[in-house]
Amino acid sequence: MVPSKGLMSKRKRRLVGGITVGEDEVLIDPWGSSQSTDYERIITQFGLTPLNASTMPNPTKLHRRGIVFAHRDVDQITEAHRTGQAFGVLTGLMPSGQMHLGHSMVIEQAKWFQELGGDVTIAVADLESQATRGVSLEKGRRIALEEYLAHYAALGLDSDKTQVYFQSSRPVVQRLGFQLGKRTNLNEFEAIYGFSGETNLAHVQAPLVQVGDILHPQLDAYGGLRPVVVPVGVDQDPHLRLTRGLAAKTNWFNLKEAPSGGALISLSVHDENATAFGQMPNGRLDREKVNSVFGRVVDVLTSLGFSDILSSPKQGHVRVPSATTRDAHGIRMALLQLERSMGGMGLLAPSSTYHHFAVGMTGDKMSSSQPKTTLFLRDDLATVQKKIKRAFSGGQSTVEEHRRLGGNPDVDVAYQYMMYFFEEDDAFLAELNASFRSGALLAGEMKQHCTEAAERWMKELHEKRDETAHLVDAFLAEDSR
Repeated sequence: MVPSKGLMSKRKRRLVGGITVGEDEVLIDPWGSSQSTDYERIITQFGLTPLNASTMPNPTKLHRRGIVFAHRDVDQITEAHRTGQAFGVLTGLMPSGQMHLGHSMVIEQAKWFQELGGDVTIAVADLESQATRGVSLEKGRRIALEEYLAHYAALGLDSDKTQVYFQSSRPVVQRLGFQLGKRTNLNEFEAIYGFSGETNLAHVQAPLVQVGDILHPQLDAYGGLRPVVVPVGVDQDPHLRLTRGLAAKTNWFNLKEAPSGGALISLSVHDENATAFGQMPNGRLDREKVNSVFGRVVDVLTSLGFSDILSSPKQGHVRVPSATTRDAHGIRMALLQLERSMGGMGLLAPSSTYHHFAVGMTGDKMSSSQPKTTLFLRDDLATVQKKIKRAFSGGQSTVEEHRRLGGNPDVDVAYQYMMYFFEEDDAFLAELNASFRSGALLAGEMKQHCTEAAERWMKELHEKRDETAHLVDAFLAEDSR
């Protein structure tokens, strides 16, 4: 949820953090420094769904160019948009350094979701920053306001539809994480994160606080039950997998596709709902109470317009043969509302989208701790020009070779930065790509195109930052002012 750090590709079978990693497996590490860009393998291994930009309303350049490449349940968000229902967006920031171009990708996505009608919640991970990076709460607040929120306003987020809060001032995220923590254990953390006996306990606690960050916008005090999407770099997926799993474990009703078609609903009995579901202390069932629960499920489905409802309390399920895949979201939301009315938490597993890593200026990882690897949003134009001039090139070593063999835009930093950040025109970008590959466009000329585009982009950003400086405080939630 906080800005991406990295993931590792393990080519040989070995023990990593207490788990055996196979030759063709990728171990995702939200705090690591290594990266794998084998996105097809990542999709397969972690069960992501490839994102089809043609199905997205008014897709941004990040969608059109495959930079946002995968998702989990983003259909819930597009369906809410289609039907005019509420939905939210959750992202976060680590207040420990300067904001760089890579961070802007998440804000571009949050702005896009906001323009579709979503409300945006942004968590300032000041507790995590203090625990893992030694940044005081006071310094973390200053960095968040002066560095991140100042740029969020300049990048176009709407302060009227954005709530920024600090973990330290919203205890509910810690309480929620603690409450859900009993549904997981160190073995699961080891499997998801690769933790071992040497892992700092702050890294064990931090994911549970992030679970609270991700799920609490569904609480009635923070917007109520609605789908929430979390746009992240793929290295942050462990947090989403943990959160989705914990949310599902709290649910009182299971919804899945019936083997013969339609929807199949069953009860998920656990300690918190055993009495409400009719389980008596002696282990026997109160049939009257069980029938009452199934009757309430039928009432919910009837209110949604279904008439072919087959309720079978003895077999433990309700089937709706006519329900389609598109109906599933509405049924799930209605069941969660029923759960809440019966005393449950009624939490919906979050949706998520995943974007590629932006390459650093050196052709390796982009990192705030290594200034030469990235453009920071406060860099002046002279610095921008100097960094691009020195950036890793996909051109050949001589003009003659480049004319004969052509260049590789896939590794050319100048081209990559235009594709990710600076150039909106797809046709012009395609022209640059083809010209560079053919050798007609030289490496120096590609860098000049990038420099000019970057200077325009940065100049506009700096002007916007000055114009919107007065809006920074307006982004803050009441509990964080």
